[in-house]
Amino acid sequence: MTLTGLSSPPQDGLHVIEAALPTLPLAPGVYRMLDAKGDALYVGKAHSLRRRVTSYTQVSRLSERLRRMVFETRSLEVVTTGSEAEALLLEANLIKRLRPRFNIVLRDDKSYPWLVITDDHPYPQIAKHRGERRKGASYYGPFASAWAVNQTITALQRVFLLRSCRDTVFDSRTRPCLLFQIKRCSAPCVERIGKEAYAELVREAKEFLSGGTPSIQKRLAAEMEEAAEKLEFERAAALRDRIRGLTHVQGKDRVNLEAVGDADVVALHQAAGQTCVQVFFFRGGRNNGNRPYFLSHGKQDETPEAVMGTFLAQLYDDLPPPPLVLLSHQPPEAGLIAEALSLKAGRKVELHRPQRGEKKEAVEHAATNAREALERRLAEGTAQAMLLDGVANLFGLPAPPERIEVYDNSHIQGANPYGVMVVAGPSGFMKQAYRKFSIKAAPGNDDFAMMREVFERRFGRALREDPGRETNAWPDLVLIDGGAGQLSAAQAVMAELGVEDVPMVGVAKGPDRDAGREWFHMAGREPVQLPPRDPVLYYLQRLRDEAHRFAISAHRAGRSKALTKSELDDIPGVGTAIKRRLLNHFGSARGVRQAGLADLEACPGIGPSVARRIHEHFHPGATVAPRDGTG
Repeated sequence: MTLTGLSSPPQDGLHVIEAALPTLPLAPGVYRMLDAKGDALYVGKAHSLRRRVTSYTQVSRLSERLRRMVFETRSLEVVTTGSEAEALLLEANLIKRLRPRFNIVLRDDKSYPWLVITDDHPYPQIAKHRGERRKGASYYGPFASAWAVNQTITALQRVFLLRSCRDTVFDSRTRPCLLFQIKRCSAPCVERIGKEAYAELVREAKEFLSGGTPSIQKRLAAEMEEAAEKLEFERAAALRDRIRGLTHVQGKDRVNLEAVGDADVVALHQAAGQTCVQVFFFRGGRNNGNRPYFLSHGKQDETPEAVMGTFLAQLYDDLPPPPLVLLSHQPPEAGLIAEALSLKAGRKVELHRPQRGEKKEAVEHAATNAREALERRLAEGTAQAMLLDGVANLFGLPAPPERIEVYDNSHIQGANPYGVMVVAGPSGFMKQAYRKFSIKAAPGNDDFAMMREVFERRFGRALREDPGRETNAWPDLVLIDGGAGQLSAAQAVMAELGVEDVPMVGVAKGPDRDAGREWFHMAGREPVQLPPRDPVLYYLQRLRDEAHRFAISAHRAGRSKALTKSELDDIPGVGTAIKRRLLNHFGSARGVRQAGLADLEACPGIGPSVARRIHEHFHPGATVAPRDGTG
């Protein structure tokens, strides 16, 4: 359901809301306040949409923030839902997607890593996984970071000796790899372990990940004693190493919640108008790591309890909630949030603020981490502000830059050329704004032409999407890794586009590429150097090095993709499943290319039409005798 106010002068934002009230339903749902451009100013949920929106017409009772929101409102959109719990889930989804200016927004673009054990292979693999889940695998998590899941995989390899190699590597092994030598794999690839014994290791690993550690440890201890009594000392030593690994994973120096099972610990700390929330993920009683979240405030006047409620709804928008969530602050609508999370999870979810014992200690530990993380961020922000002031003074900018873009190229003798853009601002590197450009038109060994192409694509698109420069996606300063030549190439493109008011600086390496002796080139000014120990120099070097790192990463990824590209990829209508069948049947792309039509038709899962298409791709113009006298 959509209700839109008529076009009106700014002071009539209140009239837009009043005009919409008679048509608003009394049902639960979500409402959106929109500005003149149609962007969301605020997203809210309500048990009764009409009653909730009516409260915005009582301007004298509103805070200054909400008065400003009403003032800017030009239209109103509402969506009805079956219950207030459903409205809460929809509200959280829309806030994360639309990022309204007057809401508290959880700005977190990272996906959560999971641990996966494949079930569709005789010898299952243990690996890290991001993205969509698929059938034929068991998933455990989430983990707070890639480091946390990698640590867990390493521990599981030591204890359960599961393979981590890809199926293609597994199938091609003729002798054990290094992981077998360092006792982190049982080498099923060369049958150093039977299927039944390996399946038992997989079962134990799954039991461990589900919280069954004590029973596994007792079983291993009994097997070790039995092996020692039989004088099987080598087997007993291997079991001893596994027990040691299991003990290390359970070490008391780690923050674990053995009596809880699956739970998240969420603690919040506020200071200087900012909020940090620390989330610790516990699964099977083990700590899967923690992650800090720094909230973007549209509501400076909100209590910690209200912020906690808003945060929880957004946190679990794309994350399955555990059965128990331990909190440092109880949200005012805890019952409704628990109902919404239970609806999402398909089982009961409990929100609890512990008052004593192990659970309270875990919450206090998380709160300490939240406070320390926020203090570090505030301290870094102060230092960052001083550095940006120095950058403004050095390059003659009217104000400290809010957005700095840094450009670099990477290639090897013209192969797999990439240009990249990294972005930094007052809060540090803005990795969600990074961009990479696969060079298409320019020769890969012509750095000037590559730079021209990157700038044409970056700023040409910016002019098309935001010609009035009304968003913060335009840079206040552009840094280019290169000297006067690269700077001139970029300036020529900007002049052609009619963009001549963006300050641009070329950062040229010193003699012998000596860091600390860089020259900074600007149009109409003599090149300058900074003293070797100048903090601003270190900051600019860090920006340049980050662009260089990102450029090399983009180039390596492109090169790896090119190396793994198969000639089967170019066959129209042949997807991943068909390619897998062809490679499994013929052994290689070369075998597919050399196969006759009859051989292709004999491949399982390949019909006559697909076989003919594949044959014609590799043998264009070839005539094939009709079969069974037809044609």
